Amino acid sequence: MSRSGSFLRLLFWAAALFALVMALLPHPPHLPGDPSDKVQHIMAFATLGLLGSFAYRRLHAIWLIVGLSMFGALIEAAQAIPQLHRDADRFDWVADTIACAVLVLAVRLWQRRKR
Repeated sequence: MSRSGSFLRLLFWAAALFALVMALLPHPPHLPGDPSDKVQHIMAFATLGLLGSFAYRRLHAIWLIVGLSMFGALIEAAQAIPQLHRDADRFDWVADTIACAVLVLAVRLWQRRKR
């Protein structure tokens, strides 16, 4: 694997860890502009879809989307833990899945056209 590939994978996993931590903090910091929870989910999973597409170029798009979708489902399941004082919402998972799918498919289409 090239150095840029290793860096992209490290960046992807760092972003995934950051998303997980932010999703599970009982009192996450407020973001500029105070975006809604759905917007935050969309931004996080669009970013993960983008980074994942470049970090794992050889992984079939469907598997990347399924993996990221399951990560979103895991986050929602964890947010249902009462001690975290978070709210689980299946529509957050839907937003996660759609956001990552749109970005993964767009990047794969761009990569295919570039060849």
